[in-house]
Amino acid sequence: MFRLKFPTLNVQNFYGARFLGLICLVFLFFCCAGISDGDAADYEDEMVHQQSKTKEKVQEAVAYCKEKGFNTNLCILIDMGVHSGKNRLMLWDLRSDSLLYSCLVSHGCGWYPWSADASKESPTFSNENGSHLSSLGKYKIGERGYSMWGVHVKYLLHGLEASNSRALARTIVFHSWDDIPEEEPYPAGTPEGWGCPAVSNASFRRIDPYLRQSGKPVLMWIYN
Repeated sequence: MFRLKFPTLNVQNFYGARFLGLICLVFLFFCCAGISDGDAADYEDEMVHQQSKTKEKVQEAVAYCKEKGFNTNLCILIDMGVHSGKNRLMLWDLRSDSLLYSCLVSHGCGWYPWSADASKESPTFSNENGSHLSSLGKYKIGERGYSMWGVHVKYLLHGLEASNSRALARTIVFHSWDDIPEEEPYPAGTPEGWGCPAVSNASFRRIDPYLRQSGKPVLMWIYN
């Protein structure tokens, strides 16, 4: 029988009680499935790393939003370092430092087939026109308008860094897409588009009211 060392968690940070519950379920799974101590330890290390990474990004986002006059109540974080078949978009409540909602989100396919999942584990990024790749960096979520996709609503994305400065010119927007599933398809990935951070229709409907009622601009941060 092996032992897992559980990290000390503040239930108001990261996933809190949900995260601890997930670790417990994983522990039980490993016990029943006979997974090796090494595999279990690797998975635990990955989860703890993810928690630490998100916490660091949240702290940076809070400081950035205060400095730039953005909405300090919420932001959207997208961790492209997570397998695309797992939830990696996080709608974050900056006031209580807690997760409001998480879901799947697409990235750009590049030269791989559109709507497939060829780069599900290792996406690449670009700010170039015609690259069909997503761009890393901070964005201001801008005007709400009509989209040809999904629920027919989109938000313009204003790139705020050298790595995503061509977002508007490339028509990189936040929208929904019928092809994106509601449940995590892992080990399969989420369908890949031409660079937009697209979510499922149901997920967009969950997020949209927060953006419509935000008052000040909301930060979206796509990182790897």
